[in-house]
Amino acid sequence: MIRRTSLLASAALAFALPAFAADSDLIVFDWAGFEDDNLLADYIAKHGDKPTYAFYGDDDEAFQKVSSGFKADVAHPCSQMVSKYRDAGLIEPWDVSRIPEYANIAPRFTNSEIFKDDTGVWYIPTDYAYTAIAYNTEAVPAEEVSTLQVFLDPKYQGRISLPDNTDDIWSLALLATGVTDWTNVTDEQFTAAADWLRQAHANVRAYWADPSELAQLMATGEVQVAWSWNDSIALMRGEGFPVGFERQAKEGAATWFCGYVNFKDAPGSEDKAYDFINSWLAHPSAKGLLEGFGYAHTNDAAMAEISEEELVAADVNPIDTTLLAQTPIAPEMRDRMLQEFEMIKSGF
Repeated sequence: MIRRTSLLASAALAFALPAFAADSDLIVFDWAGFEDDNLLADYIAKHGDKPTYAFYGDDDEAFQKVSSGFKADVAHPCSQMVSKYRDAGLIEPWDVSRIPEYANIAPRFTNSEIFKDDTGVWYIPTDYAYTAIAYNTEAVPAEEVSTLQVFLDPKYQGRISLPDNTDDIWSLALLATGVTDWTNVTDEQFTAAADWLRQAHANVRAYWADPSELAQLMATGEVQVAWSWNDSIALMRGEGFPVGFERQAKEGAATWFCGYVNFKDAPGSEDKAYDFINSWLAHPSAKGLLEGFGYAHTNDAAMAEISEEELVAADVNPIDTTLLAQTPIAPEMRDRMLQEFEMIKSGF
């Protein structure tokens, strides 16, 4: 998700290359930026090169492309998408006997019948972080981001950016209207959240699609408040921009996790798919993930080797606040969210 370019680089240039071609025996369908050497050290040491990468901008785009016939060996969806891949018959179980570090993945990431059942393990969770309020600390008083209602404040009209992402946008709207568990949203709660989003839409300068895009918007001063992932924060701090990340607004924040699925009838090497996931779960990858992306690793044993100070600096240390967990929801509800969000962005 983090782009390895300066925040002042051209966004068009950042998106100019749709794929990274290397080892043709393994095609990884992933978020742009994850072709990172620090996550692939063991794979590169064994095979002499990175896998071939194809990139996508959001989970819905990725699913549509794969369901329309695009072929890859593995992909990196976030947790709420796994049921769609399973229901569509696109993936097959992983053989965790070939993944030694699977046993060290924190149980909170694997305890779902969507991810593992009596037919096998369908999903290997790898990374997690938060979605919360990013703000320009030189322009926005800290007390004003103590609530999610800052996104409705007319003071910031035209100075707001929200994610062009169904899951993140609804985590914000539901939290802002008092819902902390999105697995059983009522019609009344859905309507209230949609109404809130329509009010927020009036303040939006731009819907960001990639962390580098948001970082550029904030770095130029166009945007002062945003609903953001950790990696935009890491990008801006790395460039010396004055940015805060308020994860403890009174209504709460969102937390999410992502991981890898193994495609059925994949074109490449199954052995290399296991080398890839084992490289990702290797202990040094946790430090690379934190330093390069501002994300935490699902491998608890690897995370135990990272100091509390480093976790605090990256804003992935545990917090005492309300959290909406972006766990799997009914596909019908997610489709409803997607359609409603598209209408809101169109002004309806």
